[in-house]
Amino acid sequence: MTMINGGEAVYRVLKANGIDTVFGLLGGSMLELYDAMHKGGEIAYVGARDERAAGHMADAWARMTGKPGVVLGAQAGPGVVNIVTAVAEAHLAYSPLVVIAGAITRADQAKDTFQEVDQVALFQPICKRSVMVTDPVRLVPMLEDAIRLANSGRRGPVVLHVPRDIFAADMPAVDPQPVRIARPGPAAPEDMAAIASLLGAAQRPVIFAGAGFKWGHGRNVLIALADALEVPVVASTGHADVMPHRHPWFAGQAGPRGNRVASKLTKEADVMVVLGARLGFNSTFHSNDYVGARTRIAHVDIEGSAVGRYFPAEIAAQGDARLTAEALREITPRPDCDDWRKSFQADMEDLWAERAEEGRSDTLPLHPRRALAEIRGALPEDAIVTLDTGNTCLQAADRLAHYAPLSLITPLDFGLVGFGLAAAIGAKAASPDRPVVAIMGDGAIGYTMIEIQTAVSHNLPVVIVVLDNQAWGAEKAYQQEFFGGRLLGAEIRSPRFDHFAESCGGKGIWVDGPGDMAPALKGALDSGQTAVIQARIDPGALMTLRKDLFKATRKE
Repeated sequence: MTMINGGEAVYRVLKANGIDTVFGLLGGSMLELYDAMHKGGEIAYVGARDERAAGHMADAWARMTGKPGVVLGAQAGPGVVNIVTAVAEAHLAYSPLVVIAGAITRADQAKDTFQEVDQVALFQPICKRSVMVTDPVRLVPMLEDAIRLANSGRRGPVVLHVPRDIFAADMPAVDPQPVRIARPGPAAPEDMAAIASLLGAAQRPVIFAGAGFKWGHGRNVLIALADALEVPVVASTGHADVMPHRHPWFAGQAGPRGNRVASKLTKEADVMVVLGARLGFNSTFHSNDYVGARTRIAHVDIEGSAVGRYFPAEIAAQGDARLTAEALREITPRPDCDDWRKSFQADMEDLWAERAEEGRSDTLPLHPRRALAEIRGALPEDAIVTLDTGNTCLQAADRLAHYAPLSLITPLDFGLVGFGLAAAIGAKAASPDRPVVAIMGDGAIGYTMIEIQTAVSHNLPVVIVVLDNQAWGAEKAYQQEFFGGRLLGAEIRSPRFDHFAESCGGKGIWVDGPGDMAPALKGALDSGQTAVIQARIDPGALMTLRKDLFKATRKE
């Protein structure tokens, strides 16, 4: 009988399931797996400089490929703990992350051993499952279970803890097969008939589309539905790529991080059909300021517990967004609502005119919206954009242009600062032939700037645009508006990140003012190098988002 060790067994399972790239940081807890990958040669390894960043890379890779992203917590204890932030991010983004986490040997557990922490308990609240492998014969089936669970139903992270001695243990050779994952069908026929009747009779209809169309590769079906019915579509937060930029029936992103036209649609609609979205806090603030109190809602989502949870649904159904939209297109009559259509189209023309005017601002320091307008015009149509969190990225959320499928990756509900650069590297690993641009603030890039070296070392060229306002902009805006302008900790002094990129072997570009961003971005992309474009922007161009959190400014 041929025997292999646990590291080789894990390699074979990953290979069988089409995992051709994994991310991590080398540690001593799973060197057998690293050795198996080296000898096998069919799984690329991207070695990050911090496990958190490796997790974000795997998260973005998963969102681009639809496969579980695999991150190796190769050092028990501190290395694994460093991945917590990335797992929390994936948990609130419903991204299928599989963490293979090294653990101390079984014989040393519960002895206050060096680097011992309760890793299983640490991850349990922030993932779909956190579980320890306790027997070598269970390693393969438990890894297969992790892959299946991560990518089933409402996707999410799974953490599999593997003791050091199990990676080294001998076991019979395995010939694993791809894990089969059941996919849900459309909403029930009676629900779809009711939705078709409600939508077809609407006077002010809108379709609210979410990530279900991205995971289900349903973009073309959504476009076909909108074209057939001539009904406006709005996107949930972070998914402004569900339809092409400036499609005649696409209003862009709704909600507090969206635009005024999309938000007007969802507030004034008499019927809203929600497909593949939760109507969660990030998209609605759970407020009738964004979803009309009298709006009749038909809600379809892959996760039944999400349907009607935050706003009452007249029709509540469980199903796949793409398959449901496909069926609705066949049975829904075109609504008689020409006044609504004309009003929407006029509002969109006004919005585009407003955005064009923003792009003509010639103030100094550079206004962030002028910078974003130049970026919007210079982005190639197949570009992938990763956005960070923060004040400038809040303004960017609905001011960019996404034409191709799977073109936008954001932190979503975790609101994580420092996500954009690592996510860009993961997206580039998944789609090496597409340009990838990360847009970040100067505070955000400070979290993970060393990963510029990772991009250079692994020949994964990405462009990082740093919009530098010398501040933690969101908090500065709150201190100015609600705390009498008393600033503490809000202003920061940023180094020359463009120079740092050059020290890592990349390209650095400094942008001085209006008109410089577009050629800088085109030049960086044409160079084929990892590049940082740093632009000093107006520190006063701030906006507040969560006004509900604070009292009015005290007069002191």
